[in-house]
Amino acid sequence: MATRPPRADFRIDLGFRLATGAVAVVVCLIVLGIGVVLTHQSWLSIEKFGLGFWRGTTWDPVSGEFGAFPFIWGTLYSSILALVLAAPIALGIAIFLSELSPSALKQPLIFLTELLAAVPSIVYGLWGIFVLVPLVRQLQVWTPDPLRKLPLFAGPPLGVGMLAAGLVLAVMVVPFIASVAREILKAVPANQREAAYALGATRWEAIRMVIYYARTGIIGAVMLGLGRALGETMAVTMVIGNNPQVSWSLFAPQYTMAAVIANEFTEAAGELHLDALVEIGLVLFTITIIINALSRLLIWSVSERAPARRAVPRPATALAA
Repeated sequence: MATRPPRADFRIDLGFRLATGAVAVVVCLIVLGIGVVLTHQSWLSIEKFGLGFWRGTTWDPVSGEFGAFPFIWGTLYSSILALVLAAPIALGIAIFLSELSPSALKQPLIFLTELLAAVPSIVYGLWGIFVLVPLVRQLQVWTPDPLRKLPLFAGPPLGVGMLAAGLVLAVMVVPFIASVAREILKAVPANQREAAYALGATRWEAIRMVIYYARTGIIGAVMLGLGRALGETMAVTMVIGNNPQVSWSLFAPQYTMAAVIANEFTEAAGELHLDALVEIGLVLFTITIIINALSRLLIWSVSERAPARRAVPRPATALAA
């Protein structure tokens, strides 16, 4: 049987590397192109406000004063709040589906969890208006007066505000985090679990070991959920109140970067207003890149850290040496 010459194999391998490398370069060029276009289209705003645009708190199209800090604050606040609420729930769903669920329930639950990711954001927004907003308003009415004097719970009982936006975002990011975390936990080799049980570990201790083994993937799943929350537009716009102010209150109406672009882009009064909105998009693009870079550094630091004594948690029921 004739064999292919080594030179032909080398050419095929080189062609494959060049083709895949070209695809990777195209992705980098697309990201760079987005940044260049946003910078060019917002140059008037960049030239007039400079870095003061990032820390300015006034957004007044009539007087031509634009500052992005209330929108940056609202975007980060709502996204982090949603992540705090969603991450434990999503991780619990992933653990149950991969480790504890009866086989008869597993597939229906997986289908329902992934179905949440397919629901359009406008539907979440309508659900938030008709269900969450009245519940948040009632919760604020029931809040004791001493708590309402604290900055975290201050404000009139409107219902629309940061808490409603955080709850809607939490529901939206749960299926993303849960689906990725479940696949990561399923990918943990079975011999890791068997080794833990062989040492006398309980089921909870074996699950802890699996979670520790899959920690870098779980962190990546959480960061994926954060990226989903940062860019959400319609659902948040409908329940956050759309008031450009900076407040710690969970009940205060606030604003996000995506929401202000969606609300004002088609009604921009002048060129400076339009450029300021495009610069808001540039700020959101920059923050997204920074957060993804930091999450990648976090994943690298966790994966490269020497496991040492924590590689396998010591089971409480293991026999003493």
